[in-house]
Amino acid sequence: MADDRDSLLREVEEEIRREQMQKIWERYNVLILGGAALIVLAVGGYKLLENRRITEAEARGAEFTAAVQLSNDKKTDEAVAAFQKIANSGSSGVASLAKLHIAGAQLKAGKTDDALAAFEGLANDASADQLLKNYAQLQVATLKMSTSDFTDIQNRLTPLAAESSPFRTSANELLGIAAFKAGNLEIARKHLEPLLIDPAASQAIQERIKIILAEIAAMELAKAAPATAATPTPSTPAPSTPEPAETKPADANKK
Repeated sequence: MADDRDSLLREVEEEIRREQMQKIWERYNVLILGGAALIVLAVGGYKLLENRRITEAEARGAEFTAAVQLSNDKKTDEAVAAFQKIANSGSSGVASLAKLHIAGAQLKAGKTDDALAAFEGLANDASADQLLKNYAQLQVATLKMSTSDFTDIQNRLTPLAAESSPFRTSANELLGIAAFKAGNLEIARKHLEPLLIDPAASQAIQERIKIILAEIAAMELAKAAPATAATPTPSTPAPSTPEPAETKPADANKK
């Protein structure tokens, strides 16, 4: 009897659910169908946009490769024009890379002033990736090493010499060299000596640093030498020379 009652309750519950679903369908069928259509359209639109994005990325990559080849072939003007086109029409990340290649192509062609201007433009570009901006700033400091004073180089490179910076090794080396050229030997040592035991510093960097530190040591010795020479030393009296004994003629003793 209990089983019959349970079976009846289950049938009633199922019937109620079917009725509720029927009512929901009758009331909201337009919305349900519309929502399903929107989902289909959304998925289709996403696929369309994704395919378009992939197609554009492939085209941009082909343009980039062609521009790099022009630069490798030393066709600087054509390479710069190609990279400039990419910079003007690409996303901010692609544009920054294109600007970096523009500066590199000009530098490779010996157009140092144009390359410097391009690097400075990228370093000051607020929309550019921070890593690329820091790299550009490093290149600016390198190119201005012979013309700028130490304060300018220090202002540019100090943020890049921080422990967390990926360019800290190169930045500290450049800061040490700039300080050495300015005659700030203590500051030069501060930046250069730690690099001798820095695992991130290549052997070539460490060899350059050893040469500069040897020059610093020689300059410090040269400065110390005049000071040592100027220090008075106690004088010792010269030994007195005995006067020669008076000699008499031999025949003077004969009487």
